[in-house]
Amino acid sequence: MRFWMGIAFADSDHLVPLGQAAERAGFHGVAISDHIFYPQEFSEPYPYSDDGAPPYQPDTAWPDPWVTISHLAAVTERLRFSTNVYVPVARDLFTVAKAVSTAAVLSGGRVEFGVGPGWCRDEFDQMGQDFATRGRRLNEMLEVLPQLWTGEWVEHHGEFFDFDPLRIAPTPPDPIRIIVGGHSTAAYRRAARYGDGWLGVLYTPEEAERRVGEVHEALEAAGRDPDGFDLTLSLLARDDLDLYRHVGSLGVTGILHAPWMLATDPDGNHSTALPDRLAAIERFGAEVIAPLT
Repeated sequence: MRFWMGIAFADSDHLVPLGQAAERAGFHGVAISDHIFYPQEFSEPYPYSDDGAPPYQPDTAWPDPWVTISHLAAVTERLRFSTNVYVPVARDLFTVAKAVSTAAVLSGGRVEFGVGPGWCRDEFDQMGQDFATRGRRLNEMLEVLPQLWTGEWVEHHGEFFDFDPLRIAPTPPDPIRIIVGGHSTAAYRRAARYGDGWLGVLYTPEEAERRVGEVHEALEAAGRDPDGFDLTLSLLARDDLDLYRHVGSLGVTGILHAPWMLATDPDGNHSTALPDRLAAIERFGAEVIAPLT
């Protein structure tokens, strides 16, 4: 079992110490989330809440993932980095290719590419990208990006991207693993067709078991061997070694967790103080990661 630590919603000046603490505690990697801006008025509601409000505020910080990864890579040694999730189709193809490739090079190949089609139409509109075709464009982008990351001459003439032979540099030392997020049928199919893994978040143990089964069905339909395919998820449950062992027996290879969000002060009250957050990460490493890895 590999453990990933989510750092969405963390104070920007906490990112470096949190990442370094994750490495010391034995986390496999950290996952960085992605948004571009917060519109004063959303043109469409957030699709995953009852009231349509997103689970963050106008002043919630969303540091650029690839800048953040490059910086964290410079102050860690073995920690891996992924996005949870990045929305590449809100940007143009070559900006994405260059940013991800550069971060992979500067990190020594410690980058994974967690992606999803996104939900916020306003971000697409302001970035000049078509919201309605985002799913199909993401599929085509996932075909083209691995070719661009080889450093070889690449030519492509598709529905959305059309270019004559070109090459980019620098290019990663190893292929970048693509992790597809989401729990729709389209997400499962996308993961099975283009991905090296799947990511799902905030499931009860019972729902997690069902989701994993649906991903396995998609892999079987695509003729994919589940061996070597990563299944990473976060659970709505208290930390429990037997629970983690159980989901591991289902084929789950990674757990996404943010123990710093549950930090308490010496009196047992919830705390956002950095020392308490670092102590929570250290405890999780000793009590959960060490016994399971």
